[in-house]
Amino acid sequence: MRFLIRVVVNAFAIWVVSLIAILEVTVTPYPPGGDIPMVVTLLAIGAVFAIVNTIVGTVVKVVAFPLYILTLGLISLVINGFLLWLTAWITGFWGWGLALGGFGWTIVAALLIAIINAIFNAILRPQRSSDRDR
Repeated sequence: MRFLIRVVVNAFAIWVVSLIAILEVTVTPYPPGGDIPMVVTLLAIGAVFAIVNTIVGTVVKVVAFPLYILTLGLISLVINGFLLWLTAWITGFWGWGLALGGFGWTIVAALLIAIINAIFNAILRPQRSSDRDR
């Protein structure tokens, strides 16, 4: 269930970021035209992004742990930008999906996606039983 929530939140965050014209983030639906293909494409991109974050992101973050310490965590911006670029690269194989501008704008887009994800994770976080008793 958490994976589905993560996919929906990622899809929403990518959609919001694609609405900001200056970031040069575009979503190409499959097949072109209509709202339903766009929603399905956004959900597919959200699923790919969740899988990339889960598998590749974990490995990269463990390997880059010394860089986290040296840069006081600022390397996470570059890593998140790399993971978003990797998602665009993977979805680009099929002729639909995510298209990104320059790497600087990709980092800004990844930062906005992370902020939107953090807000929704705070809202949708499951409560522990000790929290419900209060």
